[in-house]
Amino acid sequence: MKYALTLVASLFISLSALAQNPDAILGVWLNEPGDAKVEIYKQNGKYFGKIIWLKNDKEEDGSSPNRDNNNPDESLRNRRVIGINILKNLVWDADDQEYDDGEIYDPRSGSTYSLYGYIQNDGKLFLKGYIGFSLIGRSTIWTRSSK
Repeated sequence: MKYALTLVASLFISLSALAQNPDAILGVWLNEPGDAKVEIYKQNGKYFGKIIWLKNDKEEDGSSPNRDNNNPDESLRNRRVIGINILKNLVWDADDQEYDDGEIYDPRSGSTYSLYGYIQNDGKLFLKGYIGFSLIGRSTIWTRSSK
């Protein structure tokens, strides 16, 4: 019985230590549909994420790489989707144990949304993009991946 209590206590301590590590978000993540990989990195205390892989990196014509065709800034519409920073300015909130105050850009629609997220107990990354209030928006779950 004493062994079981020690084991359970150790597990909770380990999980809370993992949850309190803001840099746990760093690395490569596979999006929920499984068609893109995003590498999350830290710069000046904030977290950013850029697309590093696409399952299908071709335009409809099949001959040229995907471009950011729907970007509201016309000068950016010719850039490749691979390499775009789609996550910007996420900040770790130690009190709420989540990443907050960020933005996520959707190259399919050309829209940018406010963003918050956190690492779930199963190690997956929960993200929610929203406009205005975080109660209404779209959630997604990303899985850690390799490059």
